[in-house]
Parts: sequence; C-alpha cells; structure tokens
Amino acid sequence: MLIARRADTRARADFATWKMLAKLNGFSALPPEAQSFLESYRQLLARMTEADASEATIQLMYKRYYAEMGGSGTPPQIPSRASEPTADSGNVTAFRRPPARPKPATMGPATKPRLPVALIFICLAIVYVSIRYFWR
Repeated sequence: MLIARRADTRARADFATWKMLAKLNGFSALPPEAQSFLESYRQLLARMTEADASEATIQLMYKRYYAEMGGSGTPPQIPSRASEPTADSGNVTAFRRPPARPKPATMGPATKPRLPVALIFICLAIVYVSIRYFWR
C-alpha cells in the first residue's frame, strides 16, 4: 500500500506540473513520457469533461508508476482525493485577529521622558572637543 500511495502522489504531482508547463508553452521541453501522457489527456479531453480526463490520465500514470516502483500485480484502488473541503469536525478554531492594543499616551506618568536631539548633539560635540583637546 505504501508503494501505491507513493505512486499516486507522484502521478498527481507530475501531471499537475506537466499540465502547467504545457500551458506555458513548454510542451516541447517535456520528456517523451510526459508528452505521451499529455497527448492521451488531450484525446480524453475531447471525449469527456476536464475533471474526468484528468482523473483518467492520472490513473494511467499511477498504474505505470506503480509498476516502475516495484509493485506486483494490479495496483490497488486508492480513493480519489476530494476536491471539496472536508466537513468541519468541530475541533478546529477559526483564526481571529487579536484586538488592537491601545496606543500609549504621549504624556503621562508611565511614559519615559525622551532626550531631545539637540542635547544629544551637544553632548557628542563636547566629547569630540574634549578628545581632541587631550590628545594634543
């Protein structure tokens, strides 16, 4: 069953990748195996809906990958993945943004007084002048 799951996952991933590359005009750059699968997909698409053609092509790829990975006999049926979201089991909490924090007051007893920029500049100038004075 492990081989079957890996083969199914690989088939679905490869099909989605190849299909996207073909849409981006990269069909000729794909390997011959991918081109043959996409060609069969196009033929199936002419006869059925896109979802059914995709699933049929993925099943063909799955059977081939199952055999390549060492699976013996006919590959087991893996239930196709539901495209609809699963029913809510009730144990998942929806994400909610936390409430906004109130901004601190600009003036008040809890605020830290800021040193004015001019005072910092004057202190730096004094330090610079004193260093120059003592080194001479």
